[in-house]
Amino acid sequence: MKRRAFIGVLTGGLLFAPLAAEAQSVTKPVTKPFRIAILSAVFAPDIDGAFKEGLANSGLVLGRDFILDQRAFGGGTPTDADAAASELLRSKPDMVVAWGTVGAVAVKKARTNLPVVFLSVGVPVEIGLVASLAHPGGNMTGVTFEAAAETYPKRLQLLKDILPRTRRVGILYAAGDPNVTHALTSLQSLASDVGVQMLPVEVKSANDLESAFAIFTKQGAEGLVVVAGSFTFVNGRRIAELVLANRLPSSGAFRQTVADGGLLSLGPDYQDMARQGARIVAKVIKGAKPADLPVEQPTKFELVINLKTAKALGLTILPSLLARADEVIQ
Repeated sequence: MKRRAFIGVLTGGLLFAPLAAEAQSVTKPVTKPFRIAILSAVFAPDIDGAFKEGLANSGLVLGRDFILDQRAFGGGTPTDADAAASELLRSKPDMVVAWGTVGAVAVKKARTNLPVVFLSVGVPVEIGLVASLAHPGGNMTGVTFEAAAETYPKRLQLLKDILPRTRRVGILYAAGDPNVTHALTSLQSLASDVGVQMLPVEVKSANDLESAFAIFTKQGAEGLVVVAGSFTFVNGRRIAELVLANRLPSSGAFRQTVADGGLLSLGPDYQDMARQGARIVAKVIKGAKPADLPVEQPTKFELVINLKTAKALGLTILPSLLARADEVIQ
């Protein structure tokens, strides 16, 4: 059931309001349909629909003002993304929309001069996609995945709130994902303060997931934080199955993994992000340059808790935490 917005998860001032982008006038007429190439690990109908809705809300009509060419890299790995990006660019689009850090990095590696709008990228400055959030420079801009460096510690703190005596927490992450360094550094900043030992385990493919959970069990992990990325998004259902099978409470970033059986997630609302990204895409279609459009941060975050999973794991969720949730799955 839906709850009130998760107020207090992120401290004031973290959301970035790019006034320059809003003030910029883009009046270049659209003379032919703009070919938008979209790269993503998977395509969900609700997110796809929200993106089209965002373009329509900006006054653009599918077929008249733009056409879409979508390519998915189903494995979620950098190798999968590199291959899909190369194939997509051969279709000669007018611009690229890249979902996820792995996808955006793949487009960057392809060295295209086309305008690129990325969505759901962890730390675009740190990994070299843009010069800064306020002044991207180059041919890329978009929407980040996190609102601030404190988001990963919040995911760990939420797990700690449910399991106050936890001392050993597994960290599941995908090989080659540019998000990992930032995630581990951010998590360590809180882990030391709350007396938690992190147990990071890398996986290279979906075939490694079962053995990764075996390692967590052997190391005595009492909880799990899943590093957000294309791989863990694509394999969210399998991760949720292993969470239940190994009785390992999890905290992640994706609502769908919680719907599939994970314990909790804190992350951006993807439909809202799709509409937000569509507004940036519309500005590019109308003549704006990515270099001049500040990178935006998500405007809506959701805390989702699976109460059914909590009961299956023998956990009690405090009423105060349930009251803070945007959605409680029962």
